[in-house]
Amino acid sequence: MRRLIALIIITTSLSVGWFWMLYQDSINSSYITDEMGSVVVSVERGENLNQIISTLDKQGVVDGRWFKWLVRIEGAANKIQAGEYEFSPGLTPVQILGFLVKGKVNQYAISIIEGQTFKEVLRDIQEHPAIRQTLPKKAEMSTYLELMNISEQHLEGLLLPETYFFIKNTTDAEMIKRAYRSMQVFVNSAWPNRERKAVIKNVYEALILAAIVEKETGAAEERKKIAGLFIRRLEIGMKLQTDPTVIYGMGDIYKGNIRFRDLRQDTPYNTYTRYGLPPTPIAMPGKASIEAVLHPVETKSLYFVANGDGTHVFSETLKQHNAAVDKYQRNK
Repeated sequence: MRRLIALIIITTSLSVGWFWMLYQDSINSSYITDEMGSVVVSVERGENLNQIISTLDKQGVVDGRWFKWLVRIEGAANKIQAGEYEFSPGLTPVQILGFLVKGKVNQYAISIIEGQTFKEVLRDIQEHPAIRQTLPKKAEMSTYLELMNISEQHLEGLLLPETYFFIKNTTDAEMIKRAYRSMQVFVNSAWPNRERKAVIKNVYEALILAAIVEKETGAAEERKKIAGLFIRRLEIGMKLQTDPTVIYGMGDIYKGNIRFRDLRQDTPYNTYTRYGLPPTPIAMPGKASIEAVLHPVETKSLYFVANGDGTHVFSETLKQHNAAVDKYQRNK
């Protein structure tokens, strides 16, 4: 009997030892060869452990039988994070589990460009292959606001131009809300430190003017001067008379060329026919344009005209301005 018990113990020990050797060899060996190259695996939200392991096994990055033991021994069954992962040759199942638990997912990027309109931003977001579309391509602004539960009247000018990183299957609504929150944080932190101007009564009006500055110049050194010029026009009750607002008000009618009759066609955004700021921003202003409005240069200039090299000539009087227009625009 003692010999039998000893034999059972020895056999069991050998079996456990053999099992442990196979287990260690499996979890510390790479299944992803150089010939395979990097393998992209998606772990979807709501998948259970068996589904996740089955996906990993089918794509050849682990041996599912041993990997399940690894997950259980490590107590990681409820720690695996959803997302898209890229596993390179040489990674072992132990390292792969580490990626899954730490959520080292693939990162994608999309940029909101200064001066883009909401329509252009939405188009770019929805065309990104890693972003999941949940919003309609075309709808009234009120529809978008309701679907995203954003308590604003309009989203134009309220998305901060930046490069945003995200994981696969992030929705278009999530991206827009993220850009909206980023703008709120930036502009509301910058507002208290502003140069106080009576004609800019609140954050929203600052964004309206910043969007005009954004569309009027791409030259960093001019932004604060152009902001100061427009503020001076507002202070003396002069119309802003800026083409980008007219173009925005024309909507789809604008075909790339603004005509004299367009300047006379009244819309809420026509700053040739109406005094003061337009009702909303006309584009997404970048940080530099917002800072320019909050910290404008004091200037006596009331006019400016493009000189052909990307910058402008500034004038204090209409006579000086007309001479500059003759020189740079009318080729006289």
